Amino acid sequence: MHKSGAIIRTLLAVAAVLAVAAPERARSEALVVDLSNHLVAITTGFTGTDVLLFGAVQSEGDVIVTVKGPDQDMVVRRKERKVGIWVNSESATFRNVPAYYASASNRPMEIIANSQLYNDYRIGLEHQRFVTEIDDKDRNSSDYRDALLRNMRAAGLFNQRPAKISFLSNQLFRTDIHFPANTPTGTYTINVYLIRDGRIASVKTTPLVVSKTGVSAEVYDFAHRYSALYGIIAVIIAIGAGWIASVAFRKR
Repeated sequence: MHKSGAIIRTLLAVAAVLAVAAPERARSEALVVDLSNHLVAITTGFTGTDVLLFGAVQSEGDVIVTVKGPDQDMVVRRKERKVGIWVNSESATFRNVPAYYASASNRPMEIIANSQLYNDYRIGLEHQRFVTEIDDKDRNSSDYRDALLRNMRAAGLFNQRPAKISFLSNQLFRTDIHFPANTPTGTYTINVYLIRDGRIASVKTTPLVVSKTGVSAEVYDFAHRYSALYGIIAVIIAIGAGWIASVAFRKR
């Protein structure tokens, strides 16, 4: 309750700034946004979290938010049944795939603007441009793209549909961004678009960092810096644990 009250007070302060600002300043700050937290800390017991995005607009309009994780390469493989066993066969490699993607809007996106605007600004999953390398001559790349989107949605890393942006008044708005337990680390880019009459009136970009902290971060860093040594230590620990367990059961 205390946290919610602080956020409301912040929103009211933002609205007051917009209301009393000079015309030139008001035009340059037609859209103001911020996050409740710019760092998502992943600890050993991390089970997911929500980050509040809030802001204010100088005058009425629609708001769309996109959250994009760091780009990565992903491989989608097609399974075939051979001799009664399912095995991987042809595959497609997708480059520049965001490790996480989510969106939110105050109204259904199809009535806010047309698909050409979304394509120009790459708003929405269907308007993301992935570089595709495919070695399957029998299938279209769209089949593999659909499979990629389906897999990422199942993992909770691509949202099924845009989340809801709520307007608390004509100026103040808010939405919650959910990050699941398997959220990849890295720097995320959050774009907030103010749209009027089907056109972009203003855009604000803010970063958010997802990072491992504590013991898990140190283990992760050690494993990537000294992979061979980490593997040897893991084997030694496994052997030691097995030996201790065998001794304990032998005494019983």
